Formats: sequence, C-alpha cells, structure tokens
Amino acid sequence: MADPMRIRAQAAGDKTTVRVLMSHEMETGLRKDAAGKTIPAWFIQEVTAQLNGKPVMVAYWGPSVSKNPFLQFVIKGAKVGDKVGIVWVDNKGEKRTDEATVT
Repeated sequence: MADPMRIRAQAAGDKTTVRVLMSHEMETGLRKDAAGKTIPAWFIQEVTAQLNGKPVMVAYWGPSVSKNPFLQFVIKGAKVGDKVGIVWVDNKGEKRTDEATVT
C-alpha cells in the first residue's frame, strides 16, 4: 500500500483551501526498464474528496499525471473542525483513504 497522503485543509472565511500530496509511482506504460522491457501502466484513475462523508469533488485521471501528484481545490461552506477525506483508486484496483481536519 502507498504511503499516507499529506492533506492540509485551511479555512479562510467561507472558503477552505485543500492541498493534497499523494504518494504514487504513476507509470504511463510507455517507459522501459534497464533491460528494455516495458514497465506496465500503473496510475491513479479516480480521486474523490468528501466533506464530513459527503462527496464534494471527483476527478478522473489518466497516465499523463506526474509521479506523486499534488492536488489543490477550494470547498465553500466548510468550517473549522470539519473532516475532509480523500480517496484514490488506481488502475490495479489499489485504494488509499486519508482524512484531515479543517483548521
């Protein structure tokens, strides 16, 4: 399983900025290893953000996203103490879920 995501959720007025750093190799399926064999594609396909368990954003990604991707977005209406959850699923079916508290 991948390392935990680093999530920061900071409120400013009625808007909360969420910053997420995900740990994932994000292979395109086009690179070759030292022996010349193609490295199989392995990338995050779907990222879902939740506020207190309710979905607020879904992103569909492909192999062109960089290794260890960074995502930033804004949520309206979140308050200090609310929980922001991030879930990603990759093309091999692996899944990672992490949560942060709005500060």
